[in-house]
Amino acid sequence: MANENTNWGQSVTGVVIRENKVLLARHTYGGGKGMLIIPGGYVNFGETPQDALIREYLEETKVVVKPISIIGIRFNMHDWYIAFKAEYVSGEASSDNDENSEVLWVDVEDALSREDVPELTKKLIQSAISEEHGLIYKDYVGNTKHAPYSLYCV
Repeated sequence: MANENTNWGQSVTGVVIRENKVLLARHTYGGGKGMLIIPGGYVNFGETPQDALIREYLEETKVVVKPISIIGIRFNMHDWYIAFKAEYVSGEASSDNDENSEVLWVDVEDALSREDVPELTKKLIQSAISEEHGLIYKDYVGNTKHAPYSLYCV
């Protein structure tokens, strides 16, 4: 869960698909309680969104992921939320028994038709499997005064 280093205005999530199955977690609190959602969470101060995604996945699912592309961004008047397509790297999926009660690989088509998968999760899964590739990470050095830099573009 969040700590005093949490940046409440910045959050991330990621869609991980492996062997035509998407990794979902059954949420234990808030508006998503009882629903199967894609894992994610808030960015800590001093942390990049990519590092936050890697940390959140590891904390919540025990799975190591690698962010590949940006498939969605949601803005409102007080925060933003970046959704990545991410690649499975390693680990055996299991619940953190805190923010989620179970973590499971669900067939993509099944996930898109289930009533316990919210609309936002479905839209992001659809975006991840789309023929469109989203914004993809490109190497970029930039001015070292404000490093590290990240560039995602077509």
